[in-house]
This record gives sequence, C-alpha cells and structure tokens, in this order.
Amino acid sequence: MSLITKVDELFIQWDKPNSPGCAIAVIQSREIIYQRGYGMANLEYNIPISPNSVFDIASNSKQFTAICIVLLARQNFLNLDDELQKYIPEIPQYSQSITIRYLLDHTSGLRDYLALMSFAGMVFENKYSNEEIIALIARQKSLNFEPGTEQLYSNSGYILLAEIVRRVSGKSLRVFAQENIFAPLGMKNTHFHDNFKEIVKNRANGYAPKDGGSFQIDMSFHDFCGDGQLYTTIEDLLLWDRNFYHNILGGYGQDLIEEVTTPRKLNNGEVISGSFGLQIGNRGGLKTIRHGGAWTGYRSDFIRFPDRQFSVICLANLNTIDPTKLAFKIADIYLENDYIIDIVKPISRSINSINLPVVELQIKTGFYYNSTTGSIWELEIEDEKLMANLAGMHFPFVPIDTKHFQSADNEIDYDIEFSEDLTQIIVKVDIGNAIKISTLEKMLDSPKELLTDYLGTYYSTELESEFKIILASSILYLKSKGCSPSHLKVVGQDLFLTYLTYANINADKFEFVRDRDGQVVGLYRCNDRVRRLYFRRCINAG
Repeated sequence: MSLITKVDELFIQWDKPNSPGCAIAVIQSREIIYQRGYGMANLEYNIPISPNSVFDIASNSKQFTAICIVLLARQNFLNLDDELQKYIPEIPQYSQSITIRYLLDHTSGLRDYLALMSFAGMVFENKYSNEEIIALIARQKSLNFEPGTEQLYSNSGYILLAEIVRRVSGKSLRVFAQENIFAPLGMKNTHFHDNFKEIVKNRANGYAPKDGGSFQIDMSFHDFCGDGQLYTTIEDLLLWDRNFYHNILGGYGQDLIEEVTTPRKLNNGEVISGSFGLQIGNRGGLKTIRHGGAWTGYRSDFIRFPDRQFSVICLANLNTIDPTKLAFKIADIYLENDYIIDIVKPISRSINSINLPVVELQIKTGFYYNSTTGSIWELEIEDEKLMANLAGMHFPFVPIDTKHFQSADNEIDYDIEFSEDLTQIIVKVDIGNAIKISTLEKMLDSPKELLTDYLGTYYSTELESEFKIILASSILYLKSKGCSPSHLKVVGQDLFLTYLTYANINADKFEFVRDRDGQVVGLYRCNDRVRRLYFRRCINAG
C-alpha cells in the first residue's frame, strides 16, 4: 500500500459530499510532497475543500502574534522584560510584576478571558472589541499564581500582546502582521480577521454536528484577535514553514527563529513545554515544534520535525475532528523508518489486561479531587468499561489487576492505581520527557437534604455579573443570563461540578464558603484556567 493511500484512509469518514472535513499538506525539505482536501468547505453550495480553502486556525495564530512582538523588540520599540503595565496601565499592579515575556510563555498567572466571559454570561456570538476584553481582564483583582512560577495556558496574554502591538506601533495587529510577516513572505491569503462582517474569498465554513447526522454552521462572530482569528491556507503556511529554515523577516536571519524555539524556564529553573505560541516536544525520539487550535467549528495543527525538515499541516472545519491525532498519524506513516523510539503505545500492543466484573468497577467510580491543583477526575461505567472524564477528555481504562489501570485510546498515557481502601488514586502521566505523579482523594456525596443551603443569587464584582442556583427534582442547577440551566453534580461537601463546553474547557468547579454559623455566604468558581474567582451570595432563595 502506498504512503498516499495510507494517508487517504485516515480521512475516509469525511471524504464525501455531505460532510465537512480537512485540508492537509505534507512538507519535505521545504516542498509540499502531498496535499489534498477531504470533504466540503461549504455544504450549502457544494464547494469542496481544496489546498487554497481559507480556514480559521484558532490558537495556531499565537505564533504569529508572538513574532510581531519579537520584531518590535528587535526594532527597539519594547523589551520583552518590560512590565505589562508600561504599555497597558489599566491592568492592575499585582504583588509580583508581569512582564511581556510572561505573556508569551503562558506564565503570567492571568485568568483566561474566555472562561471569564463564560462566567459573566457574555455570549461568544456577540461583537466584542479587544478593548472590552481588556477591560474584563483589568477588573481581575488576583492572579491564578505568582508570575513565573507555573505555566498555565491563558488566552488573555495574547489578547494583551495584540494590544501592545497596537499601542507601540500605532497599527492594528492585522496591519502590522501584514506589513512585517505576510507581505514579505508572500502569504497573500492570510490575515488576522478583525472584522467578522468581512467577506473572505474561498473561506471554509466552520461546522458542528447535529442530531441525526446532519450539520450546522459554527463560526466566530466577533472582532477580537491575537489569541486566535488568523485566517490562512495550507499553501500560505508552506511559505511560513520555509521561512523557519531561512528567515527573511526583519533581516534578522536564523537568530530570530532560534529565539522563539529555545526552551524557556520557570523562575525555579524548570524547563517549560514551549513559548512564543509554539510547543516543543518529541515523537519517536525526534524533536517536534507544533501548536494546535480549536475554536467554534475549526480545528488545526501544524507539526514540524525540524531535524528532518518535515512538517504536517491539518486544517479542519468540523469541531469533532482531532487534527493533532491525524497529523501525528500522517507523520508516523512517512517517518516510520526515521523514528528512534517505537511510538506504538505499550498499552495497545503488549498490555496484559484482565477482565473485571462490572461490580468490581462500580466500587471505583465517583469523583477524585486534588485540593492542591484543583484537579477533579470523574470515573464512571460506560459499556462495562471504566471511563474517565478529565479536562475535556473522555477515555477508557484497561485493568491490569484489581487496583491498577492504564488508559486506552487516548493521546496522553495515564496510569492510575487505587489504594487498598479505595479512598485514593495515584495518577501517573507520561508528558513526553518526564512522568508526573499526583494523588487524588475520593470525594463523598453531600446529603441531599443540604442542597437548599446553596440556593440563591451570586454576584462577582470582578465580572460585574451574577447567576442563580436553583433546585428542581432534588438537583441543583446553575442558571445564568441567556443560557440554559446547567446541572451541578455533587462532588463532595460544599464542592460541585458542572460540565460546560467552551474554549476546550468542559468542567467548572464550585467551592461554597460558609461563615462561622455554617451559613453559605459565597462561593469560589474555578476551572482549569481560572482559579478561585469569588462570588458573593447576595439574595437568599424564597
């Protein structure tokens, strides 16, 4: 079977006239050796995806925003170690300084504005300007953590970087990037899309599935950009890939590329996974430089193997497609003989799993919580398998013995071991260059008769918004402006969880606060990108 046939087989389910799909490019030594579109760019007019279809590449946009900042630094308009407030003084002064470099590294500690918008009931389809988003960020009184001590993905940093470009250069991010990146490289079909009403030729519409197997349009209708909103094609991204090996931007040569691909460190010296809108890793023992993107109906990934001058680009217009997994599978097909380490997961080829009766699995279900990191795992039974819900992922575990399980059918390798009394799980995760270990405690459900303690209206001064918690059929629901009620699942005493799908975050935690008399007076709402945002209970339910 030819390499091309193997690649095409990966996309069979979308390669038809009634489905959205992908545009892919395989690049070797700065030339496209295979490119193709699968599925449709526009279902209404039967327009197929082609190599010149224009996609929103979502967070893949960040690397372009980062290069704009680096170019400004090299032109001596700013310094990467300058304080953020030097350019955006409305951002409050926190106990520790936030530098431009921290924004680039995702180490600023700033709360993610997309999660804040969701908390505030700001509908993503509305038109918001960068200025309105910055005002939301500026109202935050505290950070997720001290700057430089952790790396936590934050779209807020890149919205602020776009604003720094505007204030320093006097030009919008769109204009500055056009003049300094896209025009010099000949990327004629690429732009930051800062006007959602603008017509874009050859645009692939974004889609989401509907019940019954059909699709509906799922696209952005806002103007803010910097963290996303770059529109481009795989043919233009070839030009961007070529520049990686022979940089012409600003006349700085390869020194510019080396700067944005040199691994960065936290304050304590720990090396982080990436910066400048790029993530550095490895596959099969080969170095990779990549980034993904996911927003509305668009998905993307651009994976580069610099030591082999090999890249894979996958741009999709359906929100259920996983371009990262597909792009890596394409790379595996072409680089199978180049890999130094076997990339086939041990779990899929040599795992000595056992069969456990459902009753044995059932006693292991429930919520497990790490109070230090705030991480919550939900283990449940589905099709007689132990399944995990974790930070947007839903995947099965295979039993090795009665206490030991390993993940299956998941891009990330997890290993969990239950304590003898089943009150704890020890989680080991393979992050590519190290194993991280954490312990989570099993939570016990709160008595249902206490649910009335939590009813009422909760208000945040930092968001200038409120929501209600109501009770129906012995279940608590979150009700906010313009949204359908969301089920609050009991995790433990005064701790609840709701699944809300937005911006790759699908779980919000609610930690209720009581006064000395045991009365609920407020709560902390948090998720993977916002920690301990306080809401005051201001109206008791009648």
